[in-house]
Amino acid sequence: MSPQPQAAVGAPLSRVDGRLKVTGEAKYAAEFDVDQVVHAVIVDASIGRGRITGFDTRAAEAHPGVLRVIHHGNAPKLPYRDNPGSNNLPGRRLRVFQDDKVLFHGQPVAVVIATTLEAAQHGASLVKVRYDAQQPSTDLAEAEPGEPTEYARGNADAALRDAPVRMDLTYRMARNHHNPMEMHATIARWDGGKLTVWDKTQYVPGTQLELSTVFDVPLKSVRVINPFVGGAFGSGLRCWPHTVVAALAARELKRPVKVSLTRRQMYFGTGFRPMYDYRLRLGSDRRGRLRATVHEMDAETSSYETFEEATMLAGQMFYRTPNVSQAYRKVPLDVNSPIWMRGPGFANASFAIESAMDELAHELGIDPIELRLRNEPAEDESNGLPWSTRRLRECYTIGAREFGWERCNPKPRSRREGDWLVGMGMAAAVYDPNNMPAKARARLNANGTAVVEAASSDMGPGTYTSQTQVAADALGLAMRAVEFRLGDSLYPQTPPHGGSMTMMCVGSANLDACNKIRRQAIQLAVEDEDSPLYGVNADDVVVRNGRLHVKGNPARGETYQRLLTRNNRTHLEADGSWAGPQEPERHSYYSYGAVFTEVGVDATLGLVRVRRMLGVYDCGRIVSPKLADSQALGGMVGGIGQALLEHTVTDHRDGRIVNADLAGYLVPVNADIPEIRAIYVEGEDMQADPLGVKGVGEIVQVGVAAAIANAVFNATGRRVRELPITAEALL
Repeated sequence: MSPQPQAAVGAPLSRVDGRLKVTGEAKYAAEFDVDQVVHAVIVDASIGRGRITGFDTRAAEAHPGVLRVIHHGNAPKLPYRDNPGSNNLPGRRLRVFQDDKVLFHGQPVAVVIATTLEAAQHGASLVKVRYDAQQPSTDLAEAEPGEPTEYARGNADAALRDAPVRMDLTYRMARNHHNPMEMHATIARWDGGKLTVWDKTQYVPGTQLELSTVFDVPLKSVRVINPFVGGAFGSGLRCWPHTVVAALAARELKRPVKVSLTRRQMYFGTGFRPMYDYRLRLGSDRRGRLRATVHEMDAETSSYETFEEATMLAGQMFYRTPNVSQAYRKVPLDVNSPIWMRGPGFANASFAIESAMDELAHELGIDPIELRLRNEPAEDESNGLPWSTRRLRECYTIGAREFGWERCNPKPRSRREGDWLVGMGMAAAVYDPNNMPAKARARLNANGTAVVEAASSDMGPGTYTSQTQVAADALGLAMRAVEFRLGDSLYPQTPPHGGSMTMMCVGSANLDACNKIRRQAIQLAVEDEDSPLYGVNADDVVVRNGRLHVKGNPARGETYQRLLTRNNRTHLEADGSWAGPQEPERHSYYSYGAVFTEVGVDATLGLVRVRRMLGVYDCGRIVSPKLADSQALGGMVGGIGQALLEHTVTDHRDGRIVNADLAGYLVPVNADIPEIRAIYVEGEDMQADPLGVKGVGEIVQVGVAAAIANAVFNATGRRVRELPITAEALL
C-alpha cells in the first residue's frame, strides 16, 4: 500500500473536546443525572489500627432524610471471588464492611445513605464508632522491611572497594499525593443482576473486572462509564473501596447511589506516591567512569497489599556500569495502599541517581554533561539488547545550546543578584514506556463520516484529539468527519490510561482498525466495474479528504460516500488490535530527556524560586505538538512541586494525615511557575510500534527534582538530599 498522506498527525491542533470542557457540557462521574439517585457519605476510621467494638447509629438513622446506615455488622458478605486478571494489587484486598478490623486511619467503616447530600453528611457525623485501638506503625524509618527484590551483575561490592573514587549517599523522598481537580466519585445502579457505574477511573476495563470479581457477577453484567476525567495523575489506576461501597449500597437499597469523596478523604481513600529512603553507593575511576553502583531502597507499602514500582530499572540500564547491585525492600505499614504517580519509580530513582552523578561531577571537577557522556552505554547492560532508539546525546547538545549551559559557573555560590544566589543545574531523564494489548473498533459510514471506539480514558492529555488525528489520517478524512469515543466498557478493551502507553497501545489498535477499513474500501473500488478505480493496483491508491484516488493522479478517483452508496453499503467496519512490539526481545525500549534549570535562593530566608526551565525529550514521533507541550509543561510543574513543595505529613501516634487539604499540602500555583519550555528531538521509533511513538506523559516529570536540587547546590554550595527542599535545609 502507498503511504497515506499525513495531514492531522504532527499538526498543532486544538482539542476536539475543548468546547465541551470550557462550556461545562463535558460530564464527569458525579455529574450524571441518574433517576432516583440518593447520596452516600462514608464514615472513616478515626484510629490507625485496631478493631471495631460497636456502633451507635440511632441518631443517624433518626435524622430526616437518612435511609440506611451500613457497616460490617449488617452488610452482606461479598464473595470477593479470586481472579488473577483483576486489577487488584498482590496481597489481600481491603474487604470493605466485611469484618471488624481497622488497618489504617481513614479506612471506610460505615456508610450513610440519604435522600440529599446534606442529610447524608450530617448523618455520617452522628454515627458513633467504638474501637479497641492499637498503636499503628506508620514510620518508614522505624518499621521492619520485608524481603527485598534484588538484582545484580558483576561483583559490585568488590569493585566498589577497589574504586579510586567512592561515594556513599542517602536520599529521602517524601510521600506525595495526586490532588487532581476532580474528586473521585461513583454513581452505581443495579438493574436486576446488572450493574452500571459512572466512575472516575483511568482503567475502565479494570474497574469492570474488579466489580465483577467482588460481587461475583459475569463480566458482561458490569458496565463502567467514564467519558471525562478531571485529572488523576495515577490516582485512578485501580478500583478503590468507595466504588465498591457505592455498588454495595445501591444493591442494598435497590436505588442508584452516588458517593463523592471529599478532598480530605482523597488522602486515604485513594493512593499516593510512597516515601523512599534510597542509599546509593558508587565507585568510579578518576576520569569519572563508573565501576560500581549499589542501590538500597526502602519504600512504604500497606500491611494488606504489596505495592512495588519500577524504581530499580534506571539503575540497571541508564549508565555504563559493569558492576551493579540492587535491593528494593517494601516496608509494610498501617497505611492505605500506594499507587503509581506521574513518572512512577523513575521520578524517585532519578532524584537519587542524578543527584549522585552531580555530586560525582563536582568531586572530580568534571562538567555534569561531560560526566554523563563518559558513562553513555552502547547497549542495555541489564539484558544485552540494543536500544530501539537512544537520542540522549542530542538531548544534551540541544539543551545545553538552547539553555546557555556554557554560562554555568561550576563553582558553587559564585553568582549573586542582590539578595539572591543564582545557580544552574541539569539532570538526565529516562522512562520505560509500557505496552499492553489493546483493541479498537472503527466504522466508516456511507455519508463519509467515521466513528472509532475504545474503552480508554482521557484524564487530560488529549486522548480524544490525538486518537482522532490518527484515525483521520489512516482513513484519509478531515478531523471534523471523525468521532473518537472512549470511556465505556462496552467498547473494545484497552490497557490502563497511564504509564505513557495510551498513544502507543490504543493508538496502534486504532491505526490497525482504520487501516483495515481503508483497505476494504480500496479493494471494493478496484473490483467495482463502475468505479473510476476499477482495475487499478490497490497498492497505488491513497485517500485524502474522503476521496480515493490514484497516487500522483488525483483526478482519477471517487469519494467514500459515492463508492458505498453505489454498492448499497451502509458502512464498513473493522476491529483493530495491538499486542506489543513484534520482536520485543530484540530491542530495549525507553524514552529519554535532559532537564536544565536555573534557580534563585534567597540568601537570608533560604527560599528557592525556579527562574527558568528547559526539557529536551526523545519520545519518538510527536502526534500532536500542542498536546505534547501541555503534557511537558504540566509534568515539569509536577516536578517543581515534588522538588520544593509536596510533602504528606503523618502523625505517627494515630496514623492521621495532618495536612490532608490544599491549605496544608502545598502544590505549585501560577506564581511559582517561571519560563518553562519543552523541545522534542525529531525522530520516530518504528521498532516500538506502528506509529513510532513512545508517549510523553511520564518522562516529563522525571529528572526535574534532581535538576532543581543540583541547581540549588550550584547556587548555595549546600547539598540537599531530602525532598522537598525546604528553607530550613538551606539556612
